[in-house]
Amino acid sequence: MNSNKVKISFCSRSANEAFARGAVAAFVATMDPTVAELSDIKTAVSEAVTNCIVHAYRDTVGQIDLTAEIREDNKLILTITDKGVGIEDVERAMQPMYTTGSPEERAGLGFAVMKSFMDELKVRSKPGKGTRVTMTKYIRSR
Repeated sequence: MNSNKVKISFCSRSANEAFARGAVAAFVATMDPTVAELSDIKTAVSEAVTNCIVHAYRDTVGQIDLTAEIREDNKLILTITDKGVGIEDVERAMQPMYTTGSPEERAGLGFAVMKSFMDELKVRSKPGKGTRVTMTKYIRSR
């Protein structure tokens, strides 16, 4: 199988969310996505990274690992991993409007947004160990 893969690691600081989004956009550009597809991908990455910053590491700074892989079948696989607090109940956390943050500050739509903009979404988490979000997008051939 002919694929291309990149992995980046960065601190869970708000300023790095834009970096992650831009890095993925630059990597994905080789697939010749539509503007809408690229926007969807950038939004999903933004949500996943923001979840790590806000929820996984809360009031501390930790490491976020982002892997992007392009497969020959126009399949993009993005994996965002943290070693933060983890999620007690993944199924519940994936429900729209659920948040562990302040309801005044957080809408609880992160996973719903990721799911709506990507073709597949998988979330694996262990309390105290961290979370891995895997998102797949099929880039339509033009």
